[in-house]
Order: sequence, then C-alpha cells, then structure tokens
Amino acid sequence: MSAAIPITRLDRTASELRHFVSKCGDGAQVRRLLAIALVLDGHSRAAAAEQNGMDRQTLSDWVHRYNATGIDGLKSYHGPGATPLLTEAEKAELKALVVKGPDPEKDKVIRWRCLDLQVEIARRFSVRVHESTVGKWLRQYGLTRLQARPCHPKSDHVAQEAFKKDFASLMKNALLGTTAGTPIEVWFQSLPPGLTRGTKPEWVKRARSLMFGRRSARVR
Repeated sequence: MSAAIPITRLDRTASELRHFVSKCGDGAQVRRLLAIALVLDGHSRAAAAEQNGMDRQTLSDWVHRYNATGIDGLKSYHGPGATPLLTEAEKAELKALVVKGPDPEKDKVIRWRCLDLQVEIARRFSVRVHESTVGKWLRQYGLTRLQARPCHPKSDHVAQEAFKKDFASLMKNALLGTTAGTPIEVWFQSLPPGLTRGTKPEWVKRARSLMFGRRSARVR
C-alpha cells in the first residue's frame, strides 16, 4: 500500500474546520471537511473515509485539493450544462410575441397555442422543440394560459348592461298584472366559462353544482 498523502496545509485546526462545517450548506463539502478534520485529529485515513461515506482513495484526492486551494477546493462544482437553445434577446422577443398575441390575418390564428408557437419558433429562430418545451418556456417567463368566456360577434353589450341595471323594471313589465306585490324568486343557472363539449361528465357535474345561484326580486 502506498504511503498516505500528508496534509500540508495547517492554517486551520480540526476544530476550526468543524466550526466552518456548522455554517456550510454544501453537504458534500461538509463530508470532505469532516474527513480531513478526523485525519488532523489523528484518526486513520480508512476510518475517516468510512465515517464520511467515501473510500480511502477518494479521501486522498480531496487531500490533494485541500493542500492546493484550502476549503474552497472542497466545494462541489457543476458544469454550466447544455447551451440554451434561445439567446436572451430571442427569449425576450418570444415573450413579447406571446403577450402581444397573434395577428389573425397574418398568423391565421386567433390565439397562440403551443403548437402554433412551436412553428413560429422554428420559423423565426430556426430552433425545433417539442410542444411541452414551449409550454415550459412560457411558464418560466411567468405566463399562464387564461381564456376568456367566448363572446358572440353579434352580441349587444349595451343591451346586456341595460338588462343588468334595469332588471327589476323588466321583470315588473313582464309580470305586470299577474304577480304584482308578490315576492318571487328568480333562479339562474349557467356553465362555467371553461366548460365545453368533451369535458369529462364528472367534472361537468361538479362544476354545475357550484354555479347555481338565486336572486330574490319583489315586483311592486
């Protein structure tokens, strides 16, 4: 068996290393420091390595790093990973595109889907990704999918607001002479805006049960 690599850096004692460990958030660095502290206390390399979940050769490798660069040499370093598919400028451009929304005449869609953005990203940036990747990017940008209640193109918003504000008078005119002076109950029932055909029946039932409402009106 070859001779153990001596610890030549003696600017910190075993107690000082343990004190540093109490404030360290890197678990791997903590194990390496504790192993070196045990060696400084006089324990064998094999025992110090075993108590901290490594073999003797691995401990010798970390002793080399500790002698060369001290405590910082025992940190865990991770590579930068794969190069991002989009640059920061392209990410900003994509986010602005999604927030602005599509041009129905130019883009041939009325709202962006991940499938549509997948094609647009390939056209603009020459990058091909899966739909799920597009959705992950949008969530990273702080965006979420919200769809407003569909609105019929011929709906009259003025008439709708007038109906809401003058509901009691409309009811009075409709029921005049039949229930005058009698309290009545008016029930409303509608589906939530997100429900469409194809929704699972149990979800439809659960959502409908939450949408029943009741208003009381008195026709005078």
